[in-house]
Amino acid sequence: MSDEIRDQINQIIEADIQLKINDYIEKNGNKGFKGEELKVNIPKSEVDKIIEEYKRIKKAEKSNLGQVKKMDLVDKNGKPL
Repeated sequence: MSDEIRDQINQIIEADIQLKINDYIEKNGNKGFKGEELKVNIPKSEVDKIIEEYKRIKKAEKSNLGQVKKMDLVDKNGKPL
């Protein structure tokens, strides 16, 4: 599962970088990359940090307090719980 998540994160990062590069090139009067493959080296430690943060967020969402937040409950003054 960790390899699958790592692959998904790599794809997201590559796509985001590609979009930023294309936007930059288009703003300067060119048409971006065509038929080119973007090669990006991302340290495994950075991807591992992203995975750990993802797992922490998912764990918090599954907690009892996370379930209450999903319900969008409010107190008697209309403030979110």
